[in-house]
Amino acid sequence: MTRPGPHPAPWELPKEEDAPTETDGRVVPFPDRTGTRPAIGADPAQTPTAPAGADVEVIDPTDVEVLDTDDTTQPRPVDVLPKGSGGDWLEDRRTLLDTAPALVPYYLRSREEFTDAARFLVEYYARMGAYRATRSPVYLLKLVSRSPRGMGRALSHWGRWALDIEANELRKHAAGGNRTSEYMMLSRQHTARIRARLLSSLVVALGVTVIGAVALGTAPAWASVSAIVAALAGFGAAGSKPDAKPIIDRWTSPHLQRELTSTEVVAALEAIGVKGKVDFVNPIQTDGPGWRAEVDLPPGYLTDKVLEERAKLAGAMRRPLTTVWPESDTEAHPGRLVLWVAKKDPAKSKRRLWPLMKHGQTDLFADIPFGFDPRGRVIPLNLMYTNLLMGGVPGSGKTSGVMVVALAGALDPTCEMWVYEMKGSGDLDPVQPVCHRYVSGDDDEHCGSALDALRKLEKELKRRKKIIAGLPAEQVPKGRKVYPHLAKDRKLGLHPLLAIFDEAHTLFEHEEYGKEAADIAGRLIRKARAYGIILVVTTQRPDAKSLPKTVSDNVSTRFCLAVTGHIANDLVLGTSMYRNGVRATMFDPKKEAGTGWLAKSSHDTQIVRAAFIEQAEAIEIAKRALALRTAAGTLTGEAAGETIAAEDTTTLLDHLAAVWPAGEDTMHSVRLVQALASYRPDTYGPWAASDLPVEEMSREEQRAHETRMATTLSNALAPFGVNTGQITKRGDGGSRKGVKRTDLEAALARSGTAMEDD
Repeated sequence: MTRPGPHPAPWELPKEEDAPTETDGRVVPFPDRTGTRPAIGADPAQTPTAPAGADVEVIDPTDVEVLDTDDTTQPRPVDVLPKGSGGDWLEDRRTLLDTAPALVPYYLRSREEFTDAARFLVEYYARMGAYRATRSPVYLLKLVSRSPRGMGRALSHWGRWALDIEANELRKHAAGGNRTSEYMMLSRQHTARIRARLLSSLVVALGVTVIGAVALGTAPAWASVSAIVAALAGFGAAGSKPDAKPIIDRWTSPHLQRELTSTEVVAALEAIGVKGKVDFVNPIQTDGPGWRAEVDLPPGYLTDKVLEERAKLAGAMRRPLTTVWPESDTEAHPGRLVLWVAKKDPAKSKRRLWPLMKHGQTDLFADIPFGFDPRGRVIPLNLMYTNLLMGGVPGSGKTSGVMVVALAGALDPTCEMWVYEMKGSGDLDPVQPVCHRYVSGDDDEHCGSALDALRKLEKELKRRKKIIAGLPAEQVPKGRKVYPHLAKDRKLGLHPLLAIFDEAHTLFEHEEYGKEAADIAGRLIRKARAYGIILVVTTQRPDAKSLPKTVSDNVSTRFCLAVTGHIANDLVLGTSMYRNGVRATMFDPKKEAGTGWLAKSSHDTQIVRAAFIEQAEAIEIAKRALALRTAAGTLTGEAAGETIAAEDTTTLLDHLAAVWPAGEDTMHSVRLVQALASYRPDTYGPWAASDLPVEEMSREEQRAHETRMATTLSNALAPFGVNTGQITKRGDGGSRKGVKRTDLEAALARSGTAMEDD
């Protein structure tokens, strides 16, 4: 259906002699000043008739065109602010208030922004001043070279003025018109003017010559030369041509981008295949160090297409990739695109320093500065009550992210740090002096040490749970977890514990340790965060084998750098994140190292570039952290010179096998308990302990004590599937409860350990 055209103008209406003559034609009334008009579809007979004698024009109803006053075919301006939105006045004002710009400029909202802006202005004008000063001799030579032309122009202007050239046309006009009297008057005035001007010029010339000669003769040489050069420069300025090359060089930067316009956005979207009408939700506006455009894509298009083809979009816009940042506004609808374009290429800008680079310390119960968004704003990260998973292809910049987290933990004097760098590159060596545990390497022994750490973390978790469960309700008012006031109490031992497993796939893929490590890590991920234990896991191979599902499904905070596909993307960021438009496949690891999606939840995602800290800078920060911990007296473990023993993973079965006499097929439980108490007194000493020495016990007390020892061993062996029964051994106590060697060997076989004879 085609849109009706405009209504014919009055001069295009049919003339009276051209009106139809059929008597059955309908009279189509048009609105008059009284506002009366027939209803649509009304009977013509009921239509009010025109007054007698009035000229009534009869028109065929098929020739009547309906005006469409809501013409949406015309483009809507988006590069300027709208003057009004119409509608309800109060609602319009509310909308304007909600979208009004901030009262205080961004550079006055915080001390850091103000300092950064002031520093920039000082650096800018100092640099520009130095740039002009170093080139001033060249500028002066250019001016002097143009002085002859300037002198010629000055003499030409003086000659025209002194000889009254502008009056020649008047005299010619009077002479040609035979106006003798007028001509004679003009001639006398012309002669008098020339005489006066030549005389005044002579006086001025003599005066300037005398004064100049005296000044040059008495002034120092540098002043005389400066005066001459200044005069020549003045003539040179007068001799410049309008189209000549400027004296002063223009300083242009290839990193500064042209202003973003709606035409460019629409053309770029069409170039990547987004065809149709693009609606701009708001005018294109300045947003920090760039421009922000909010558009609704044509019906049928989702922002996923633009996000996936970010490189093509940047190419279509003829802008560097690192300046073009499309995002999806899922709170509006899946077709709402937010396009932010930097005014200056961030990849070629000066590196932004980590806010804690030179001074300050952290509190893990508060936010830490993690990195910067594309606009250059600091992005905070809270580590307490959460776990962190980082993933990305090799070279994507994981080291930057994990280094920031490690140094942030080091700068909290109360934080106990366990660091396992399982690549063996030494990237995290700067924090070793403050670590309770530190391991670097990817061999079996390093993987075994990492597994031992997971076991001890689980043991520590159980200890903390027991302590918090025993606290009065007023100390844990909002649930059982570690609060800041509990962490400050050193007697409780509930301080923050940051455990970093860098390149954890090395451990999870280990044939011997991988399965147990994955099981323990899954349990810690689900439970440890409430008790002040923070797990940080990084991997460069985010797949189902290297990243256990129990970890990827339950981690709460995620940082995904460049990956190659949707499977790896969702393993790090969470299920369906790729489908929802949060795609780390959009990043180029070579140009955007350290940049990724930081997801604190499925609805809280943003692009962040982790602060880059060089190795030498990290060493200096770690020295400051060591000083803070030394002053606070919180150095523990290896940092305090202690030797960390490996967690004992042997069981009661292993201990029984160790004390079992060679050649014996059966043993009484009492003898085994006594042997265990001698072998490991700290563990089994209480099993054999009694209130009185054996020699002071009565016969009945001795039997009761032996029964308790046998019962204790029986209860301890029950979980391993080993049953105790009556064992008869001649010459060694007769018939008592005991253990058969075959039962012990079977239990050891089930646990994967073989029993050896001495």
